[in-house]
Amino acid sequence: MPSPLFDLTGKTALITGSTKGIGRAIAEHLARAGAKVVISSRKADACEAVKKEFDAMGLSSIALPCNVARKEELESLVAKTMEAFGRIDILVCNAATNPVYGPTASASDEAFDKIMGTNIRSNWQLCNRVIPQMAERGDGAVIIVSSIAALRGNGVIGLYGVSKAADAALARNLAVEWGPKNIRINAIAPGLVKTDFARALWEDDKLRGDRESQTPLRRLGEPDDIAGIAVMLASKAGNFITGQLIVADGGVTIT
Repeated sequence: MPSPLFDLTGKTALITGSTKGIGRAIAEHLARAGAKVVISSRKADACEAVKKEFDAMGLSSIALPCNVARKEELESLVAKTMEAFGRIDILVCNAATNPVYGPTASASDEAFDKIMGTNIRSNWQLCNRVIPQMAERGDGAVIIVSSIAALRGNGVIGLYGVSKAADAALARNLAVEWGPKNIRINAIAPGLVKTDFARALWEDDKLRGDRESQTPLRRLGEPDDIAGIAVMLASKAGNFITGQLIVADGGVTIT
């Protein structure tokens, strides 16, 4: 019999960017733990496709498309989730973008605004919409997906790293603000995970080989590696953890 520490029966979870990669894995495993999940990304057809897959597995879900960079769509996402389930117990802020590569000095104002708007402002806005109703019940969990790019300087994805460092700071500050209401707010910092988002890196044999050789576990991450942490943080198993940035990178940042 599964441990009750990881049982999410009766909980509702809203996961942004959950039609592929890390977000999809988190949605699936939260649902497998018993939660009713909201599948959300920009494209309605992608959301519906994942919902059909979940239906086939007997997992409870609804599909609600949303472009997190648009405040009015975030507000609609929360309103429709509340209409469907009456509550949001778990919020996972996973949607992110990185449209530029190269030195920060070469990035345009538009690229800066897009990265910060999607990766940090939307998370702040979504938390402000969702957390108050958690506080009314005196219980809730928020998980923000950051990155090890938040911990290191990078000559190629610098602005992305800045946005992810801001996500970690957002989790810490919200944890202080909402801790007295028993709201736990944490961030996860994945290393290189085999997702579409990082496909250019892990499909290159040399780049992948170099990274694997520099990783103590000698492999890249899988989406399920991150999903397991999310289930822990969302459940009773994570009841005494808040304001933390949990690194899951196979040991890359310890060497």
